[in-house]
Amino acid sequence: MKKLFLTAAVLLCALTAFGQTNFQTFYDFGRKHFTTTLEGFHTDNWGNTFFFIDYDYNYKEGNTVVSPSNTYFEIARCLNFWQNSTLAPLSLQLEYNGGFGTFGNMAGAFPVNSAFLTGVDWFLHSGDFKNTLNFKFLYKYFVHMDSKIPLQFTTVWGCQDLFGANGLRFSGFLDVWCEGEKAVVLSEPQLWFQVFDHFNVGGEVELSYNFAGMEGFHCLPCLGFKWVF
Repeated sequence: MKKLFLTAAVLLCALTAFGQTNFQTFYDFGRKHFTTTLEGFHTDNWGNTFFFIDYDYNYKEGNTVVSPSNTYFEIARCLNFWQNSTLAPLSLQLEYNGGFGTFGNMAGAFPVNSAFLTGVDWFLHSGDFKNTLNFKFLYKYFVHMDSKIPLQFTTVWGCQDLFGANGLRFSGFLDVWCEGEKAVVLSEPQLWFQVFDHFNVGGEVELSYNFAGMEGFHCLPCLGFKWVF
């Protein structure tokens, strides 16, 4: 499942309110289906809110895809009431994850167990905010699923106008957590180029270890477009 954070600009919201919603469509060459993502990031005087909803399109009747096959949802709230202090880069974070999927043509179904996370976020940035980096350290509780180490580490990055190329953006995230006895690693670096206002083309590479029922390391490339509202 996709999970790409827009950079949590905690300090930026101290200067001005900011909000962005975008819609992404990818073709996953590894899984051989399309995925769409509706993603939003909004700041206010109390911090910021991030969410996304994924749909995979692979439920078929015969050889025709007729509906989504999997869905996944995340929402995260960073609280920061001290934006004008020396601790402005530090936020408290609350988060929920969950989803549902199917095997083949409804041959079986599986849950993506609800998870509740809480912890801290630390935000670093360049003077012009074009280069940003977040570190998140979170306690992670799964509903009806044990974790040997109930923690998640996340880092999120964004580089705007990469190599001085106007409109070229490199962004992504790295998550590390535990499910049962197994460590899980997921990273999705993305590269986007803004063709004109609102419209971007690019892609991502999903790099994973023990993720979504796939044992070991996997590398799944995707290509697509993004529309920023």
